[in-house]
Amino acid sequence: MEQFNRYLMERGLRHSLRREQVARVFFAISHHVGIEELYRRVQKINPKIGIATVYRTLNLLVDSGLAQKRNFETGAVTYERTPEIHHDHMICTHCEKVIEFHNEKIEKLQDEIAEKYDFYLKSHKMELYGVCHECSLKNQKTKQKLHLTNV
Repeated sequence: MEQFNRYLMERGLRHSLRREQVARVFFAISHHVGIEELYRRVQKINPKIGIATVYRTLNLLVDSGLAQKRNFETGAVTYERTPEIHHDHMICTHCEKVIEFHNEKIEKLQDEIAEKYDFYLKSHKMELYGVCHECSLKNQKTKQKLHLTNV
């Protein structure tokens, strides 16, 4: 919160209780969060906060570098706190679950590839799309039920 307040002050933006409440709720969430989920959580704290305030506050958090906006191919737009250590994502195309992971071998390989092509790497993102374990299990159970009813 201290960094966010400093960002607002440096840019001559006013500090408001509503912005602070949205930011506090956002920082308390440990996973990727969509605007609707964040709005519902904020409403429990202060029902007078509108969705526009949530949008504007998230944009300020992104602009300040404290949050990152993720536009996954599933159509889900989510936000996450800017991580201390870079990580990549696996996204389930069935339930839209996001699994974060970090792998030193992948990071090293990307650096080696960039060096091979004399490319200055500033940043990157890796998004892997597939089916999570839970959805895979549900799909297997559905197939088994269909098979049993067709026998």
